[in-house]
Order: sequence, then C-alpha cells, then structure tokens
Amino acid sequence: MTLLGRLLNNRRAGEAHTAWNLPNLQGPALLTLTSRHFAHGEAMPPRHAAKNVGGGNLSPHLTWTAPAPGTAQLLLVVEDTDVPLPRPAVHCVALVDPASGDLGPGALDARRPAAGVRVLRSTIGRGYHGPAPVKGHGPHRYTFQLFALAATVDGALGAETADRTRPRALLGGITAPVLARGRLTGTYER
Repeated sequence: MTLLGRLLNNRRAGEAHTAWNLPNLQGPALLTLTSRHFAHGEAMPPRHAAKNVGGGNLSPHLTWTAPAPGTAQLLLVVEDTDVPLPRPAVHCVALVDPASGDLGPGALDARRPAAGVRVLRSTIGRGYHGPAPVKGHGPHRYTFQLFALAATVDGALGAETADRTRPRALLGGITAPVLARGRLTGTYER
C-alpha cells in the first residue's frame, strides 16, 4: 500500500468542493469549533481513526460557541479533503440540536448517537467514520464543519428524504439560510 500512496501523492480532492465552499452554505464564520482531543491543524489521536487501520472509530469531542439567535438546527459535516478523488470524501453528516453545546466522544455513533444527534448518510455509510488514508499518501486533513441553519433540514427535504439522500445531494439541497458557521481541521497520516 505504501507504493500506491506514493503513486497517488499528487492526487488530492482539495477544498473547492467541500461543504464549506458550497454557495448555499455560505454564512458568517461566527462559530468557534474546538475539541479537547486535538487543536486546529494538529494530528488526531489514533483512537479517532477507523478500525481497519488500528483505531477505535470513536468520534472526537466537539464543542462550539453559542449559535446565532434563530438557529433551528446545526448541521455537522466531516470531510477528508486529501482523498485521491475528484471530491472530498464525506466521513460524517449529522443533524444536531442547537441546545446541545457540545458532543462527547462517540456521540456520532450510527447505532447509539448521543441525545439530540441524528446521523445521516455519508460517503462511507451512516455515522462517524474515522480517518483511514492510503498508507504512504501523506497527511490527510479531516475538516469538521458546523453550520447553524435558520430552518431544519427536514423542513426543506422531509425527514425520510433527508435520511435516504446521498450526502452531496443533501448538502446541495439545503435551502435554509446559514446564520453562522465554524470549522476545525485535524490531520491523520499512515
């Protein structure tokens, strides 16, 4: 696998197609998103990596500043911007109750999400999927993006539709105004 990583070294999705850069998810960057497990731009601990690379697939602790008044729902999107594909890989999409204030470790588990959390489809499946970059490909950036929406996603798409929709279609179909947003990036390398 190391050879494959080296061969793909110059192929990276980049940030142009991240949720952060979608025209319908633009808004003021007023939320400060942090984790007690890693700082912005630093390496994520192995326990947050995927099980197939020796990690625990445990979603990290996340906390944020109070969302803007009028926030109906928070949308959390986790993307790998360095995957050797045309677009970033979506590792998690979740809807979060704005009253939550934070998510504890493991809160994004598909089978047992925390109270106030609803996990949706990602590129890989449902729930949090930790880093598992190709060995030898170099460091990958995993961007946790939080959007404070003025209306619920279900209001625009319907609950059943939101649960079944592929992540790119879901993100592109959100019509609620973004009142605030913030992001946190961790890295992981094999």
